[in-house]
Parts: sequence; structure tokens; C-alpha cells
Amino acid sequence: MAKKQKSLNSIARNKRAWYDYLIEEQFEAGMLLKGWEVKSLRAGSVQLNESYVVVRDGEVFLIGAHFSPLNTASTHIKANPTRDRKLLLNSYEIHNLKSAVERKGYTLVPLSIYWKRGRAKLEIALAKGKKQHDKRAAIRQKEWDREQSRLLKTTR
Repeated sequence: MAKKQKSLNSIARNKRAWYDYLIEEQFEAGMLLKGWEVKSLRAGSVQLNESYVVVRDGEVFLIGAHFSPLNTASTHIKANPTRDRKLLLNSYEIHNLKSAVERKGYTLVPLSIYWKRGRAKLEIALAKGKKQHDKRAAIRQKEWDREQSRLLKTTR
């Protein structure tokens, strides 16, 4: 059920999620999009920075993602760039996500949007929020790893 997807066709990434949350489990979800939103994805004008995922009435929604409408693609309709977008998951996955969020205190976080066989996919994760001291420890570890790799390169 949990899928770890690394894709070269990445459209948008939520780098802040890796800093703010401890990622436990990752899932791949399809998205129900309108035509102008797909054109916006192809142009790469999408932001996931302030977005989040909720489970409502047995359905999963992406809230707060900003799809900038293109001037040429959305002339005849009024585009809402931050509308709620339904995510496509099977009922078993939805049930597991709902129970993890309600009972275990997890948060659903969008990680990235990418293309897979011509379809737009959203990678979401079950995550726990990090405390401030955890964030500082992660930064310290990242700096140490970077320094270690520099030292190894100079000794060769």
C-alpha cells in the first residue's frame, strides 16, 4: 500500500514538509482536475507550499494548493486557483488514512506532484509534526553529513 515514488517528471515539490514533519508512510494518489489545471501543470505553475490533505465524508481532498491559471487556457471560465481538489485512492487506503489521522494523531501532507504514464499523481504522506529541537538536530545532522562528504573527497 505504501509506495515510495521517485520520479524524474516532478512538477512541484513541497520541500518544507521534510523540514516540518517526520515522514512515516507515503502514498500515491490520482487527482481529479479540470482542463485548465492540467495545462497549468504542464506549464509548471503549481505551488504546494501551504497545502494540506484532509479526509472528509469518506473522500480525500487536497486543500490550499495553488494552480496558477494560464491566460490562454482559461479565457472562457472563471478559474479558482486554490479550489479543493478530490484525490483518487481506493477505499481501503482511505479507511487506513482516516483511522491514522483520527486515532494515532498523524497529519496528511502533500509531498510532490509528478507525471506517471501521462497522468498527474500526487505523493502524500502520513507524518508527525517535528518539535523545534528535532528540527535543529536534523539541520545539525545534515551539516555534519555534508562536512563528512567534503572531508572524504579531500582525502582521496
